[in-house]
Amino acid sequence: MIRKRFTRFVLSYVLVGLIVAIAVVWLAPEILDQRRPVVRVDQSNGVSTSTEASAERPFSYADAIDRAAPSVVNIYTATRSPDPRNVLFDDPLFDQLFGSTDAVPDPALDTSLGSGVLVGNAGHLLTNNHVIQGAEQIQIMLADGRTIPARLVGSDPESDLAVLKADTNELPHITLAPTEGLRVGDVVFAIGNPFGVGQTVTQGIISALGRSELGLNTFENFIQTDAAINPGNSGGALVNARGEVIGINTAIFSQSGGSMGIGFAIPARLAQKVLTGIIENGRVIRGWIGVQIQDVADITRGVFVAGVLPGGPADEAGLQRGDFITHINEQRVQSVRHLLSEVTEQAPNTQVLLTGERDQKSLTWQIRVAERPTNLSQDGPQSPPQR
Repeated sequence: MIRKRFTRFVLSYVLVGLIVAIAVVWLAPEILDQRRPVVRVDQSNGVSTSTEASAERPFSYADAIDRAAPSVVNIYTATRSPDPRNVLFDDPLFDQLFGSTDAVPDPALDTSLGSGVLVGNAGHLLTNNHVIQGAEQIQIMLADGRTIPARLVGSDPESDLAVLKADTNELPHITLAPTEGLRVGDVVFAIGNPFGVGQTVTQGIISALGRSELGLNTFENFIQTDAAINPGNSGGALVNARGEVIGINTAIFSQSGGSMGIGFAIPARLAQKVLTGIIENGRVIRGWIGVQIQDVADITRGVFVAGVLPGGPADEAGLQRGDFITHINEQRVQSVRHLLSEVTEQAPNTQVLLTGERDQKSLTWQIRVAERPTNLSQDGPQSPPQR
């Protein structure tokens, strides 16, 4: 009797186990699959997706440089040096005493180098005025090694920019990018030909924006960068991380002549205005009223009129030395640079309204803007900036 009960007990549990096993196999077979996952290894065919590529190599700005570098050229110039001969050589008595001086060599051609940026499909280049100033011969070398002649279309010493033209078809070129969104800390690259070693790329960031009062040019609104800029980089491109040209490299602050991490570039916005003006008019047309002005410690008083050009627009409107200008077209004047910029933006023959004071009395002057003469500072002739 006991054996029958034991057998029934065992069979009942076996039956329950079978029912549970069948249920598991039927409803949850993955519980029984304890095998290790199979890892499939495919042989690479040399082509990887962008995700795979980013995992296989470090981050790079090579694509940005590839977009901009072909449009940056090396510029070689030849300038006639002063006649090295002594003036006595031209005296007829000298010929009688020592014979003919025809063997004395002609003045030599001094060579120099710089950089430039091809900015249009018509073969126009932007560079610095000081790179090509006085040049009798200009040659450009493209990134692919071709060397072709170029000629000067026009220059603007007050912004230190010049436009060249290479009369060759199918040249690489790039457009100038808007610069309104630039921020301090943006990654930038300087592309040029430092010391004549060939096209070189250096990396840095934007260190400051709107730099002025440096005494380099009349119109200063520089992008400051710590990307290495050296002699020969002048006229080359300052490029952002997307490969867009945001400036034209123009100067360095240096006590040794080499890069010290303080370089300056002309913003693309100003460069575009100069480029358009020279191509369309042969010169840059700016407004001018004929005053010499100075900043004052009390900004609420505007700027001080230190001199008025006789017969100029300001003189005809009644401005006098000793006046203060506080507003232009109802906009408060912040500084000499601010007023200079506002005036030069005006087209010749337009009217501007100046507000200010004389002997603590408020006055207004209606002035007809004239075209700014070439090679002027705010108040008169200006010698070329020293570099």
